[in-house]
Amino acid sequence: MVVIPNQLAAGELLISYWQDNEAKYSVLWTTAFLGVIIAANSMCGRYLGKYEVILSFLKVLVMSGLMALSIVLALGGGPDRDMKGFRYWRDPGAFANGTGGAVAGTVRAICRTVPSATLAYLGSELMGMTILRTQNPRKAAGRAIKVTFYRILVFNIVNITLLGMLVPHDTHMLAFSHNAPQHRTASAFVAVAQSAGPSVIPHILNACLLLFVLSAANQALQMASVTLHGLSLDKNAPYFLCRTNRRGTPIYSLGTCSALACLAYLNISSGSKRLFEYSVNLVSMFSILTWASILVIHFSFIRARKAQKITDEVLSFRAPLGLFGSWVALVACVFVTVIRGLDFVDPEFYPRGIDRSMAFVTSYIGIPLYITLVIGYKFGTKSKHVQPQDVDMGSLTPMPEPHVAVGNTVGQEGSVSIPLNRT
Repeated sequence: MVVIPNQLAAGELLISYWQDNEAKYSVLWTTAFLGVIIAANSMCGRYLGKYEVILSFLKVLVMSGLMALSIVLALGGGPDRDMKGFRYWRDPGAFANGTGGAVAGTVRAICRTVPSATLAYLGSELMGMTILRTQNPRKAAGRAIKVTFYRILVFNIVNITLLGMLVPHDTHMLAFSHNAPQHRTASAFVAVAQSAGPSVIPHILNACLLLFVLSAANQALQMASVTLHGLSLDKNAPYFLCRTNRRGTPIYSLGTCSALACLAYLNISSGSKRLFEYSVNLVSMFSILTWASILVIHFSFIRARKAQKITDEVLSFRAPLGLFGSWVALVACVFVTVIRGLDFVDPEFYPRGIDRSMAFVTSYIGIPLYITLVIGYKFGTKSKHVQPQDVDMGSLTPMPEPHVAVGNTVGQEGSVSIPLNRT
């Protein structure tokens, strides 16, 4: 739910590339963005899957083109014939060190980057929900996980490396730089395109990025409403949230999520840049808590599997590093949470006179909320601890091969009846 206002704020930052006064039309753009994604989810839900497939192809195409363009520019193929290479890694440097020496400055730069880096990996955990909606989840799981891994490896790691070669951290063209001009961009990719030659390229790229951001907001609204609807069906959320309209849309869940999406209107008073920073803090912490929950579930899954003597061959996918990899990931989640707090004691990042309380609250409010929900659920449902050998492993438990009887009547004991009209 919190991703939605985050993406809408990002959309306004992209819009600011074309307008002088961002605050003047803030209400108009926020209302337009909200209207588009709410209408798409309420009236065009059955077509969103096909739309996302087409848009995903366009995203891959655009990102591949950006990678090729960045390599050409880095090797001196731009209009200025300047072979940049890794020049900006030396001057002004790969890290925005600031004061306090190289080591302290590097640690400071890493701490500042943690929320944005976490946000870049957001969404990979939703793959499980997407897999469950395919025709053959067990077959789709392994392939989807591998494709997602390679996508992250190529697009996130390679692109950020190329951006570091072409855009110095002290550039004045970025919206989040301290000396940003009136006409600035929220995307480093657009800053790269500005040096490519034709003046129309940055505008086309910025329009594509705006489309992708709205797509992310639309998908976040869809996932949030579907999740809330599923929780209601499992009696883990209020019953009225499971009601749907004649199109099958969970209209009350959609309305609840849309109401929270109206937090995007906060940029009227604080500005889209400040709202984006606060929402990045919120989303980053919720993401870390989600990943930590998945890792803890993995620990329990492995214990139950071993207790019930279920072999690896039964699994459709097995993590390459197994239990060790999950422990490393959990330690990384805790580490990222801790170093995020170093920003709030850094006088250089929060100079005197700037209120850091809101940044602290948005960064860590997710932790007490998470603990409250877990404890409240335990007491509210009176759930009890389950021993590993008693866990229901579902389809992973080895079952005897049944006798299949074709017909409309139930056959002998242990057989499976397949109605003729549904074969």
